[in-house]
Amino acid sequence: MIPSLPTNKSFSRVYQAYVALFFLFLMLPLVVVAVFAFNDSLFPSLPWNGFTIDWFTGTQAPKLGVFNDRELTDGIGVSLFVAVAVTLCSLVFATTNAFLFERFDFRFKGFCYVLLLLPLVIPGVILGVSILLMSSTIANGIEDNIGWDIEWMRPGLVLVVLGQFAFITTICTLVIAARLRKFDLSLEEAALNLGATKTEAVFTITLPFLRPALIGAGIIAFLMSFENFNTTLMLVGSDAPLTIAMFDRLREGSTPVINAVSLLLMVASGLLALASIWVSSRGNHAD
Repeated sequence: MIPSLPTNKSFSRVYQAYVALFFLFLMLPLVVVAVFAFNDSLFPSLPWNGFTIDWFTGTQAPKLGVFNDRELTDGIGVSLFVAVAVTLCSLVFATTNAFLFERFDFRFKGFCYVLLLLPLVIPGVILGVSILLMSSTIANGIEDNIGWDIEWMRPGLVLVVLGQFAFITTICTLVIAARLRKFDLSLEEAALNLGATKTEAVFTITLPFLRPALIGAGIIAFLMSFENFNTTLMLVGSDAPLTIAMFDRLREGSTPVINAVSLLLMVASGLLALASIWVSSRGNHAD
């Protein structure tokens, strides 16, 4: 309705300036970070000392590039492992949740749905601390009474995966459930009439229909896991993901190698976001 209202040129110019300033506010910090990834200086700030790619490919300190920095490359590997694990677990449970809340009626369904959404409103730090306290208390109790030391319940990758899984699954559930809500149940009924079992109908009819949502939810889960910091910081052990490694590096003193890592993350995230939009648009056209 707003674009259809009569306006004068002054209002249009002010509105256009506001939009331009808004996107400038969003993009300018990212542009600055990207530019200083190529600054031939030991500090990610002015003055500009010339163009270099040493912060990506450098082999010797102090200009050790990100691709040759063992701490950062190990962090990338750990983050990839955690992101893949969280994505797979989240998709499996989110798909199950979507079918549960969209296809079945049961007692306390509304209350269970509120519990499903609860991780979205809990701060990541609180969620991480809660999981850490719970797991540590259980592990300590078992060790004190039985003598078993359950290592995976201590701070480490397993708790990091569980902590991220706790809230990322909720987001994936909402994405998949929104797609499942559009599904025509008569397609499954037709498959059943043709002799297919309920499981065969779901795997051959329903899941292909959900493919765009599954791919989109998977990309969202991967990005959120890879770039998560608050929850991960509370649960991490000796194997630090990339975000924690970057945080530790910043506390020691930043160099443009952090800018280089940030630029790589921005490019990768942008490509995955475009892939998600493309998959979603194809799914909408297919409908």
